[in-house]
This record gives sequence, structure tokens and C-alpha cells, in this order.
Amino acid sequence: MDTLIANVTVVTMNDKMDVLFGAYLGVEAGKISYLGKTAPEKQPKTIIDGTGMVLMPGLVNCHTQLATTVLRSYLDDLSSTEALEEQLKKEAKMDARGAKAAALLGIAECLRFGVTSVSDLYYYPDATAEAIAESGIKGNVALSAYRFIDENEEFDFDTDEQCQELARITEKWHGHDEGRIKIDAGLHAEYTSNYKLWEGLVGFAAEKGLGLQLHLAETQNEADSCLDRTGLGPAELLNCHGIFNVPVTAVGCACLSETEQKLLGKKKATAVACPLTAAKKGQPVTPILSSVRAGMNVALGTSGALDAGNMDMFEVLRGAAMATRASAENAAALPASAALMMATSCGARAQGRDAECGMIKVGMDADLCLVDFSAPHLMPCHNVPNALVFSAKGGDVAMTMVRGKILYQNGQFPTIDLKNMVEELTTYAIPRLFAGEN
Repeated sequence: MDTLIANVTVVTMNDKMDVLFGAYLGVEAGKISYLGKTAPEKQPKTIIDGTGMVLMPGLVNCHTQLATTVLRSYLDDLSSTEALEEQLKKEAKMDARGAKAAALLGIAECLRFGVTSVSDLYYYPDATAEAIAESGIKGNVALSAYRFIDENEEFDFDTDEQCQELARITEKWHGHDEGRIKIDAGLHAEYTSNYKLWEGLVGFAAEKGLGLQLHLAETQNEADSCLDRTGLGPAELLNCHGIFNVPVTAVGCACLSETEQKLLGKKKATAVACPLTAAKKGQPVTPILSSVRAGMNVALGTSGALDAGNMDMFEVLRGAAMATRASAENAAALPASAALMMATSCGARAQGRDAECGMIKVGMDADLCLVDFSAPHLMPCHNVPNALVFSAKGGDVAMTMVRGKILYQNGQFPTIDLKNMVEELTTYAIPRLFAGEN
């Protein structure tokens, strides 16, 4: 046995939602090899004292834009139109080197907050995949493709620039390190593209066995505009072109019609709620309860640091539960255990990883988050899941482990060269974006 976490409270997130007190969890060859109320006979190489700690499955952040950490807090006081204009100006100056440094910063932040896997929908996917590979975190990476293709223009997947970038990164990264990195097809949104690109992407995804990430119906204006132009809602329109014939992770889904929700439920699509980012941007929050009732899988995400401010998934857990209860005018509308499911097992399902992570049981990958419950704001603890959702903070995470390897522990990041990353950001990435400004 490589590692034993001893005398710890384990939130299993299994089918019975078992919470084990004073438990022992063993890790061997990257897998959970032992779970019980007594110490195993097999002697471990390393023992981690879990006294006063809660061990849970690592959180899955199902929507990130890791490289936008470089723009954190820069656009917060601007209107939506002004912010978009400034964002596009800065992104035009970004390059792969700067994007990798910024992505590493985002990954470090995620690990600090107990995240063991991310879904990234942005640009510079090769640089992002490099950062993920070096750090040891898991990731589903998608290029956020966009562009309108003229009705009279010949579309050829084999010559289209963005489609060929998808093909290259799929060849290079999909399945890397026994599936630790996956490539998804990516589409920015319905309103920034058209059917020729959609059909090209979904055809490639189906051929290669990929999922697909996109933004969908995040605002009422987006939904109404599509309906005015085409007579269909955005999900209905995309469905006409086969988008949901592959596993889809759709960010937002805040303004879908009831018919569209049921359609996505039948297609087993995932809606990703980013409640704090939506609220910060003045947008509606994903209706979690009706999405679940329609049969959709619902996961949680932060979006990028540019939008979210930070990528603390514990804040997102609390925000999702509170927003749902407020909307339903019912304090029992979304139990803490359900919020935790969205951030663990439902997130793993969205990434096509539910056979390997998302809960704590023997045989699963040791993707774990250890939370220190000795802080004053976590005492007393009458209900562990409730405390994790409504009292805990990302800063309470003491250790984050992926496949049995410690990637964060007590302020240290064993796989990330923080000094070099900060130097890259301060001497290269940030000056490149802000050159010529006072």
C-alpha cells in the first residue's frame, strides 16, 4: 500500500450517500485499494493523519477557461458590451506561451480548492493540454470554435483552420496518460456559428468518440434571437443538425423552453450551472430543479477567473444551493447532498469519467480532496454534507490528490513550478497583453 489516510471522516458519495467516521482509506497504484472502519493489515509506505479532517471525492469543475486568469478583475466594472470589446482586444494579443502560464495559474488555483478534474472550453487548447499534462490534474479540453460559413462557401473539415486544430490536438492529446487528458469537440455557441461548422464538428466527434462542449441559452436574448431568426429555440435548432447525437456538455441552459429541456433530457445531455458567474454578469442562473426533472445531468462550474473572480468550487456549491432554494422559495429544494453530487459524480459523468472517479469506493481512481474541519467556522459539525456546502471554503482544503499523487498539500504544489510560472506571467504574459497602456 502506497498511502493510508487514517482516522478520517469519509464522505463517499456512493449510492447510499454513506458517511464513515473514524475510517481508513488506502491507496495503491493510483487506485483506492482499501476502505474500512479498522486499519488494514497491509502496512503503508506513507500515513496521512486524517484526525479532524473530512475526505471527499475530488471536485469536478465542468466549465473553465483556464487561460483567462491573466485577465482576472480587469473587466469587472464595465458594461457587458464594453467588457466584451476589451476582452477581444486582450485576447488578440495572447499567444500560446502566455496562455500556458495563465492556464497553470488556473490549475494551481483549482488544485488549491480541491478540484481534481476540469473541463476547459477556450482557445490555445494545445497550451492548456500541456499545462494539464505537467500538473497532473485531469482535464477535458475543447477548442471554442466559432465562425459563420457562407451558404455558398464550400466547407471542408480537412482544410478549415479551427477544425484542423481540433484534429491535431485530438491526435496529440486524446487519451494521454491513460485517459487523464481527453479532447472534446468545442463550439462557442449557436449564435456565433452556423450549421456547416456544427455538422463538421459533430461528425468528427462521432467518428473519434469525443464529447462536445458549448455555451447554450445563457440569456433570454440569445434564445429569443434564435427563435426570431429560425422559428426554433437554440437547442431545437442544434438538434436538427445532430449536435446531441454525441455526449454534450452545455454551459448555461438557463433559458431553454420546457420542450428543449425534455429534448436534452432524452439525449442525456449535461447542463453546467455556473451560478456565481451568471449572477456576477447579471444573467439568469441555470434552473437546476427543472433541468433534473427533465432528465438532464446537471453539473457545476466556475467559468474562467475573468468571469468568476475566482475558481473556488465550494463557493459554487453554496451558490447553487442558495440560488435554487431562493428561486423555489423552499429551503428544502436542493439538499446539500444533491449539490455535492453535482460537483462530484454528476461532473464525472459529464466528462465520461464516472467509471473512474466521482465517488469513494474501492477500485476507483484515488482522486481525493481532504478538508480541514478544525477551523472555527466549521465547528460544531452536526451534519458533514451540510457543512461542506454551507460552511466550508476552498481555503479549508488541506490536500488534493489525483490518481494517488498529491498535487497540493498545505500550501505546496509538488508538480507546479510556481516561481517560474509567476515569472512567466509577470515578465511575459501580462506585459504582452497590456503593452502600450499607461
